[in-house]
Amino acid sequence: MSATAPTRVHSHSPPTDPPPRRRRFTVAGADLSASVAVFLIALPLSLGIALATGAPLQAGLVAAAVGGIVAGRIGGCPLQVSGPAAGLTVVTADLIHRYGWRATCGITVLAGLAQLGLGCLRVARGALAVSPAVVHGMLAGIGVTIAVAQLHIVLGGNPDSSVLTNLRALPHQLAHLDPAAVSVSALTLTLLLAWPRLPGEPGRLLRKVPAPLVAVTGATVAALLTGLSLPRVDLPSWSSHALAGLPEGPALGVVAAVLTTTLVCSVQSLLGAVAVDKMAAARTGPQARLGRSDLDRELLGQGAANIVSGALGGLPVAGVAVRSTANVNAGAVSRNSTMLHGILVVIATLLMVPLLEHIPLAALAALVMAVGIQMVSLHHIRTVNRHREVPVYAATTLGVVVLGVLQGVLLGIAVAVFLALRRLTHTRITHEEKDGVHHVHVRGQLTFLAVPRLSRTLHRVPQGAHAVVELDGSFMDHAAYEALQDWRTSHTARGGSAELTGRHGTFHRVETPSTTCRCRPWTPWRNHQCALPSGGAAENTGPRGTSSRRTDARGSGTRGAGSPRTAGSPEPGRADLTPADAPGATTETRAPETRASETFAPDTYPHELARGISSFQRNTAPLVRDELARLAREGQRPSQLFLTCADSRLVTSMITASGPGDLFVVRNVGNLVPPPGEEHGDDSVAAAIEYAVDVLGVRSITVCGHSGCGAMQALLTAEPGATPTPAPAPPPTPLRRWLRHGLPSLERMAAGDGTAPRLAERPAADAVERLCLTNVVQQLAHLRAHESVARALAAGALELHGMYFHVGEARAYLLGGPAAEGVFHDVREDMREVEEVCGPA
Repeated sequence: MSATAPTRVHSHSPPTDPPPRRRRFTVAGADLSASVAVFLIALPLSLGIALATGAPLQAGLVAAAVGGIVAGRIGGCPLQVSGPAAGLTVVTADLIHRYGWRATCGITVLAGLAQLGLGCLRVARGALAVSPAVVHGMLAGIGVTIAVAQLHIVLGGNPDSSVLTNLRALPHQLAHLDPAAVSVSALTLTLLLAWPRLPGEPGRLLRKVPAPLVAVTGATVAALLTGLSLPRVDLPSWSSHALAGLPEGPALGVVAAVLTTTLVCSVQSLLGAVAVDKMAAARTGPQARLGRSDLDRELLGQGAANIVSGALGGLPVAGVAVRSTANVNAGAVSRNSTMLHGILVVIATLLMVPLLEHIPLAALAALVMAVGIQMVSLHHIRTVNRHREVPVYAATTLGVVVLGVLQGVLLGIAVAVFLALRRLTHTRITHEEKDGVHHVHVRGQLTFLAVPRLSRTLHRVPQGAHAVVELDGSFMDHAAYEALQDWRTSHTARGGSAELTGRHGTFHRVETPSTTCRCRPWTPWRNHQCALPSGGAAENTGPRGTSSRRTDARGSGTRGAGSPRTAGSPEPGRADLTPADAPGATTETRAPETRASETFAPDTYPHELARGISSFQRNTAPLVRDELARLAREGQRPSQLFLTCADSRLVTSMITASGPGDLFVVRNVGNLVPPPGEEHGDDSVAAAIEYAVDVLGVRSITVCGHSGCGAMQALLTAEPGATPTPAPAPPPTPLRRWLRHGLPSLERMAAGDGTAPRLAERPAADAVERLCLTNVVQQLAHLRAHESVARALAAGALELHGMYFHVGEARAYLLGGPAAEGVFHDVREDMREVEEVCGPA
């Protein structure tokens, strides 16, 4: 038996995995409905854009089908819908006029090859470096050109290829109107504008049908019922459909045509992909869980689509904003909606030709004219004006209208570069006196070119006077810095004082030599207090040589010079939140140079508070006023409830990179959540939780603990009954009563069941850190006991998260997996895993 055992073992064949099951192609219901909505928009628009370019009408349908299927399958933005775009109308019309239709198809193929090369070189992100004012100006110029050309068809005439010629011919066209064309166009525009504004519940149901489809269908039916004699859509037989041919003409002109087509297609598609990402991220629920677009892959998809479309005799392809917006708003969740829309276009071109040939050309022209007018966006103009880039926008728009797309874009880029250089070198320096204080205001970048004017202005400040130099710029070179330093030294040596302020608050505060301030640009992040030098008149030290300013784990304030208590002696009847070895405790004597907050003037706090408020009003308020005004109008809509400790070292907006309206923040000592019914007369935390979940509708709640928490230290050091002789128990203070809500965390840690919360990369440093981690898990358990939280969790409308912030390392850890596992992972590691799947953020 022993001899045969090895034989039996080796005779067994190794287990093999079952063959992988083939994935079935499934289409979500949301994708199916979205594809139908996009198809109903794409069909009339594709015909209208083909009409506007002067190409065969089938070319628009070919481009719509290829853009949906090829670009939808290969592209890097799953929800972007590609096809014939209005932004390419002027370019394509010019190419047809110069080279003919078949050569234009060949240029489209070459542009697709160029896009493939750019995608392989991974330069897609570089295309976004073009100034938005140039892009918006280019689209506005194209929109003006489209609107002017289609206006002639709306009035019953025929447009010319030149915008200026069309404008000159407009008075003659107005004098010779075609009543039938004007009436059909007016009906089309009326339906197009009125349909999205239908009121009431019936209007809400009717608005699900796209307005372009309603407008074209209504105009077509009206024309058929009234028997109007109008030019209509003419779709020749597919057997006579022209395919791509080689362009003939000067090589330089062909190269310029290819580059122009490549530029417009690529920029419009990439900007559209970025816009689709923003729209998709704004959605809630499972629809919002799509990764960011891969722009290089999107460029490859657009290139492949242009090669196929050009080869089959279609228009150039690019991402289309109108169709992509409809796709996102219809709830599409994958690229299947885009591909299905392309398949529906193919079916329509094969089966619906008799119906399509009833559409009046005037209706399509009115539709495309409306699209061209919408390309001149008032929102874009306001945005450009706010950023002081109107000259760039105007130059690009006029250049596109008068010279052409490529020439207009180059002109806009030249103006943008000129303005950037001018702003870099142009500096305005003014001087004025108010209430005995001399204000020197510097606007613009402070470079060596402005040093002579700066020196002349600074020397106008009289000796011994107080001066305030306001730097309203983001750059200062070495020469300007040296000039300011030399003047400051000279001015203060003569008994004067100076204060340098800027966008980020006070840079330096320079008093007379006896009261020199040591603040530097980065010191606001150090909880500094603008210290005075040792031995100064305003110095105020406590007993035993310690500073009277005491920064403890609570972030609590100041003890007077006569206070008998030191860091190591707890108050009678009170659990001390800051033992001698706690972070932030101050027990030893330090030189004033070691820390700016060691010594201070008695009026430091009101002075610092007033200066901070003044800095906010002067520098920050103008930047956030519009956003705060919007929040004031619309009310707060935070997505998260963030519950953390009241420790002064935790700046929630800094840790989470959030701003106004993002977080609903609740702070208390120890980031505690009292279980329901145990608030002992204080329902503030429970009320905040109920308000956040039931009224504000937050989607997540985060409990954030931190290292060196004074409340956790107090729980560990407080030993009830430690006195050896009977003594009357001290009266319970509010702090003692509040800390009772942390006792379950202490008991959980003491249980020692082997599942204590921990950091993924290392064990807890000490008992305090173990209790801080345990407390986060325990407070999450308390949260689940609240009725509003339990109800939202059961409905799948709320998520709970645990977080631990290590103050000394400035590092955040998130509680991963079920809370029972209690493992906190470094946020950087979590983001690295996400980036491996979805690309860098």
